[in-house]
Amino acid sequence: MIPLPGDRSLLLGERPLVMGVLNVTPDSFAEAMPMVTSTATPDVSRAVAHACEMEAAGADILDIGGESTRPGAPAVSTDDELSRVMPVIEALQGRVRVPISIDTYKSEVAARAIGAGAVLVNDISGLQYDPGLAQVVAETGAGLVLMHTRGRSASMYAEAHYDDLTREVGDELEHSMTRAVVAGVRREQIILDPGIGFAKRPGHSYGVLARFPELADRLDRPMLIGPSRKSFLQAAAGERPPVERDWATAAAVTAAVLAGAHVVRVHAVRELVQVVRVAEMIRAAGVTADPDVIR
Repeated sequence: MIPLPGDRSLLLGERPLVMGVLNVTPDSFAEAMPMVTSTATPDVSRAVAHACEMEAAGADILDIGGESTRPGAPAVSTDDELSRVMPVIEALQGRVRVPISIDTYKSEVAARAIGAGAVLVNDISGLQYDPGLAQVVAETGAGLVLMHTRGRSASMYAEAHYDDLTREVGDELEHSMTRAVVAGVRREQIILDPGIGFAKRPGHSYGVLARFPELADRLDRPMLIGPSRKSFLQAAAGERPPVERDWATAAAVTAAVLAGAHVVRVHAVRELVQVVRVAEMIRAAGVTADPDVIR
């Protein structure tokens, strides 16, 4: 169980949770149509409608991001990021009941988002980019997702060299946890993400999925996996645009759930919720002595 602000909590372990992605950016790699039509103006009504659709389709968490983190993406200023995410978070208050996550590595964005109702911070940098983020989380009591990566978006593939993939990813995630705990974040607030596609060649991403149980056992924290529509899927499924990678995503999500993932982060919530529920049943059938208990 992950404690959250406002006497809320995120129950993990009974079933895999689905985190729905809501990118309010003009340059998201994964959407057919951007939620932002200029550098700083979100289509709030469309973003809210999409968030409500994802909740109705079965999303357990909504993850709102105002900066693309695809390889090579330019950095976004704090002011631009705030102008994108804050109107949407504010408009969602009273409209959705599921927890809202802010996908940011900036302490000011996180603080403002939590003040407006977000209860979880999804930091793709693992506290490498803005050390002040840990203090915001410690002071607010928000949940914290720490993802593994190396370098920045423009240079992350240059950092994709591993002698021992599982050990090195595990070591670096443990360092991120240590940074958080030293800053006052409680260990029970933390979820870990091995960073599929971040500072990893396709073979590394498949290796993380293949050895996910080993990594999870070592780290002993709830684990999030985000394979949705990422380019590593093309090594198996062939070259195709991101919006045509949902079948490939379904295979990666199934593998993640069977391997024990607590949360999966996806774009196509309606379709992937079905995939997660079936994979969950398969996983449950493997740990019960009586298949008749699953009906």
